[in-house]
Formats: sequence, structure tokens, C-alpha cells
Amino acid sequence: MAGYEAIVFDLDGTLLDTLEDLTDSVNAALQSFSCPLRTIGQVRTDVGNGIRNLMIRSVENGEAHPDFEHLFLAFREHYKANCRNKTKPYAGITELLRTLQRDGRKMAIVSNKADFAVKELNEYYFKEFGMAAIGEREGIARKPAPDTVFEALRILGVPAERAVYVGDSEVDVKTACAAGLPCISVLWGFRSRALLEEYGARRFAENAEELLEWLKRG
Repeated sequence: MAGYEAIVFDLDGTLLDTLEDLTDSVNAALQSFSCPLRTIGQVRTDVGNGIRNLMIRSVENGEAHPDFEHLFLAFREHYKANCRNKTKPYAGITELLRTLQRDGRKMAIVSNKADFAVKELNEYYFKEFGMAAIGEREGIARKPAPDTVFEALRILGVPAERAVYVGDSEVDVKTACAAGLPCISVLWGFRSRALLEEYGARRFAENAEELLEWLKRG
């Protein structure tokens, strides 16, 4: 079979456009404690290193804020109940996954989003593809450490030399490098091409069709 046997995907900004729901949950938590709200553009730049870091960046004075832990809990609870309000797959993603499945490729999701949300979103949007889904949880280092990628490949039963990593951020570029996987950076997500190039990204996909060509090429 030509191309990669396994594809490991990032979630937010790669498979799913989650930005509006994340922004709404950030601002619901901030509003409940009379904190300044964040724009969708600000949240876009803050996503990628886990939900705790998202809230550290969103709350004035971060963890030094006297109510930070309550704010963080408020965000988690709101997002848990509202993570599918506006979230949707990016254009062409569902068709791409169907093509990969039909071609016999194995697929997984690794994300710094909370594990409960990763599994819920995977089950809701991508259940038909049977993808392994790993989010941030205790006992496994989050990206850019390679641990979640290695765990995904273990579940899939595919060696690293037959796999590729697909993501939209500098964290994803670093993760692929740490895991020893080639990286394809998508340009419909949360980061610019210029920023990704600063972190060493070299292969880019403007849309799902271009991504499929990279994946078939191997």
C-alpha cells in the first residue's frame, strides 16, 4: 500500500473547528467572576497547550488570580456541557477520513484538550471511523512530549516509520519532531504559515484535498 499506514491527527484546528465553543466557555467562566472577556482572536492564539494553559492565558494574572482555580473549574464545567454547540468538522474532513478508511489506513487523534472532551467529540463526530482518541490526562505527558503519539501508535499497532503526524500549530510541529514522525501542517487552523515555518514546518496543506495527496504520497 502506497503512502502512510497510520495517520495521527491533532484535533482542534485540524479536524474540528472548536474555536467558538472554546471562546464561549472561556468567557462564561470569566463573566461569572466579573473578569475581562476575551475575543475569539485572543483565544485562537491561546489554544494548543491544554485547557489549563488556555485559562492561565485568559485570566488576568493567570494562576496568581485569587479565584483562578474556581475560574478553571467553571470553564471545565461549562465546556463539558457545551463543547458541541458550534463545533464542526472543517470542510472536506469527513470525506477525507472516509477515503482514508476505505484505503485501509489506521487513524488516531492526539490532543492537549481534556481527555473527556476528546473522547466525546471523537464519539460524536467521528464514531464511524473507529479512531483511537487520546487527550490530556494524568499519567501521560501532553504534547509536545511524544508520549500520546507513541500511545496512539501502540494502540494502532503501527511502527513510527509507517506513520505521519498532521496538525495545525507549532506544538504539533514540535510533537512530530519529538516522536520522529514527518509532519504535515494544515493551514485552515489556528496558526499562520509564517509562524509554522519559524518552528520548522516544511509540508503544508491548504485544504483536505491537498492533505490527501500528501498522505497518499508518503
